[in-house]
Formats: sequence, C-alpha cells, structure tokens
Amino acid sequence: MPKAADLKRGTIVEIEGEVYIAKHVEVKSPSSRSGTTLYKVRFSNVRSKQKRDETYKGDDMLAEVDFIKRPVQYSYRDGDGFVFMDSEDFSQYVLSEEDLEDQAGYLHDGLDGITALLVDDQLLGIELPQSVALEIVETAPAIKGASATGRTKAATLSTGIEVQVPEYLTAGERVKVNTETGKFMARA
Repeated sequence: MPKAADLKRGTIVEIEGEVYIAKHVEVKSPSSRSGTTLYKVRFSNVRSKQKRDETYKGDDMLAEVDFIKRPVQYSYRDGDGFVFMDSEDFSQYVLSEEDLEDQAGYLHDGLDGITALLVDDQLLGIELPQSVALEIVETAPAIKGASATGRTKAATLSTGIEVQVPEYLTAGERVKVNTETGKFMARA
C-alpha cells in the first residue's frame, strides 16, 4: 500500500474498484506551522481514460494494483501510436500520444532502458530512463568565452522538444537531458 507522499507520475493505484494511473502530482506545502503537506494528484482511468483529481495528505494510504514491469525498447511511431517491443519475448505494445503526454519528446529509435507497466497483458504506461542523449538540431550560434558564464539559450533537439542549454553548445552536439525535469544535464 503506497502512501500519498510516495506517489509519482506513472504510479498505478485502485480507487473505488477502478484502476488509475497517476499522470500529474503537485505538492502543496502548508503556509502555517501546523498545516500538513497536501498532494494534488490527477489520475487517468486505465479503461475509460476519464480524468480524476484527488487531494491527499502525506500519510493517506492508497490501494495498490498488481502489475508487471517488463523491459521494453522503443521501436517506431505508427500514426498516433508509439510501438514498444518487449526485450524478452519480442511482443509489441502500442501507446497513444495522449497516454504518453510529455514523455513522447524523449523517445527516439532504439531507445533502451524503458520499463513497461502491464496489467492483464495491457500496456498502461512506461517509465523512461533517468536521462536520454539527444542531438541539438537548432540553436543560436555559440558565443566565444561563454563557458565562463552561467547563461543559457534555447535549443531544439532531434525529437522536437526544446530545452535550455549553455551558450557554448552548437547544433550537431549531443546532450543528456533529465527525463523527469526536462533540463539539460551534460554533454553526451
């Protein structure tokens, strides 16, 4: 039984007999000393895709769902769907772009280290690796001597997402991006 304080995006729970996956978790810190931290969570129903918003205190318990974690590899995009292949038995699973939400921007051909969350052989969601390496396709020109400053500039990566990178980086370089925060980590 997970506590509300342990919830993160992709956590699968049961609410009133239905299976939900956490899509967004927002932490509200108290403004007074005696207040308790609140967790506002947006869930998506696995079967009907209906959204549900709930607010919990940190020590509230939620019902856990039995699910299987399997290693998968991103294969390709097929129209609106993203196709993943099981690394062990080579079966394929498809997730729509709305199921992935902001995770789609980190997927590139052959990406390993992805974990699939399965309930009754149905793919509910994925867990991305901590970081991915992507190529910068478009950014402002590098500025000489910019490595001494902490300023950043916008860069468009090969998957289409935009991140802030240091001014000394140029198009064609590969960078590591944190998949949870969406921020630049280092050169790849």
